[in-house]
Amino acid sequence: MKKATQKKTPFKGDIEEKPRARFDGGTIVIDNVAESVEVPKPFRWLQGKWRCRGVDYRLIRPWLYEQDIRNNIPRWQKLSLRLQENWELHPYQTEALKTWIAADRWGSVVLPTGAGKTVLALRAIIETQVSTLIVVPTIDLLHQWYARLENAFGIPIGAWYGLEKEAHPITVTTYPSAWSHAETLGNLFKLLIFDEIHHLAAPSWHEIALMCAAPYRLGLTATYPHEDNFRSAQSNKSKSTGQLQLFKALNPHEPVALLNELVGPVIYRKDIDELTGEQLAEYRTQRIRVDLYEAEKNAYETAYETYIGYVRDNHLRESHGSRWWQEFTRRSAYEAEARRAKVAELKWKGIIYQAQGKLDILDQLLRTHRQQAMLIFTAHNRFAYRISRQHLIPVITHQTKAAERKTILENFRAGNYKVIVTTKVLNEGIDVPVAKVAVILGGSASDREYVQRLGRVLRKQGNAEAVLYEVIVRNTADERISERRQPRS
Repeated sequence: MKKATQKKTPFKGDIEEKPRARFDGGTIVIDNVAESVEVPKPFRWLQGKWRCRGVDYRLIRPWLYEQDIRNNIPRWQKLSLRLQENWELHPYQTEALKTWIAADRWGSVVLPTGAGKTVLALRAIIETQVSTLIVVPTIDLLHQWYARLENAFGIPIGAWYGLEKEAHPITVTTYPSAWSHAETLGNLFKLLIFDEIHHLAAPSWHEIALMCAAPYRLGLTATYPHEDNFRSAQSNKSKSTGQLQLFKALNPHEPVALLNELVGPVIYRKDIDELTGEQLAEYRTQRIRVDLYEAEKNAYETAYETYIGYVRDNHLRESHGSRWWQEFTRRSAYEAEARRAKVAELKWKGIIYQAQGKLDILDQLLRTHRQQAMLIFTAHNRFAYRISRQHLIPVITHQTKAAERKTILENFRAGNYKVIVTTKVLNEGIDVPVAKVAVILGGSASDREYVQRLGRVLRKQGNAEAVLYEVIVRNTADERISERRQPRS
């Protein structure tokens, strides 16, 4: 068969100056091609070269081949992995995997906590058989993934974080480390897996996906972002002037559009209720309302009126829409009245988050569920430590050292501890299937946080029912905060 004639890109000089494509600090650069030459749309003429973003490699790769341009971009490998563990995918996991492969291995999967996102990722790695970088939000999750990958594949696994920076064909890193070293890691992996992908839309973190050349990408989460409740700010940490010119069109204020461009759209989704009873534990939720004690009530009303009075008198909601609170906080840095209102806001929140009535209910719940593993979630460290001292319960906050946290979780899983009190550090990712009771004493208005906390008790363990108690203060802003964090249909 006669090979079809292909148009070759003109280049400058003799054979030693044949055009080549290379990876350069998060960008793709074409050497030895003149500005006058017509190139595909992602490229821009910057600093005397045709350049595009690393993420655009999947779009320009066919063009490089057609034009016979020497491709020095990939540094990844083909692998020959075999599973060392014996497990089968659930039908919905198989369906999700097939959908992702059909989408050219590009897109995100949304599954509830406990539904096997990690197992799905392991199978995606097996099906793809290429160098893979897994990006996770915390060091705890990095270690959890590291152990799972090593057990699944029986090969050395790379870990890239803190002082440990060792890359292997399968490597786990954190969002901060991946961002800091995107120039180094950007062309070493053909598949990127973003665990808890909602973190990727945060300021700066999205540059990880932007600067990597990997043409295959899989996002995993139980809580995909909403366009209307994601608060962000444009990053001022762009890596270089050239990159700023290439990357400035991206807008972190639009997280769904951002993730669609950098990882692909949601290509498969299952909600909690679709998997309850078979893959996830049956569960129930219960709101318990308490009253403020008289002294608490008086202090709350005084503080809340000072706070809301400033907001109302300055028409912040009318003038700044959904960003009124950010404007209020900004003014508190230089305006005395705003600062007084900000102090009042912190005071009334502290009262409802640490109300004595919540402690009274907690006493009852601890007695009712004394034989069951329980997680207690608070809004602030101070209340968590207060509960820890009062009930002699181990506490995990962001201040807890790694070794102590590991010991507490191991003892909890082994049944030596029945209860852990925490703030936000156990919201996502940590595997504690023994927990079947969760008590929320305070938190943000985020529905993501609510779903994450519910997910901590949904891992199936026999026929045990999971229960989530949400304790809120009656006739206060606590009720409105609770309403706002309920999952959307």
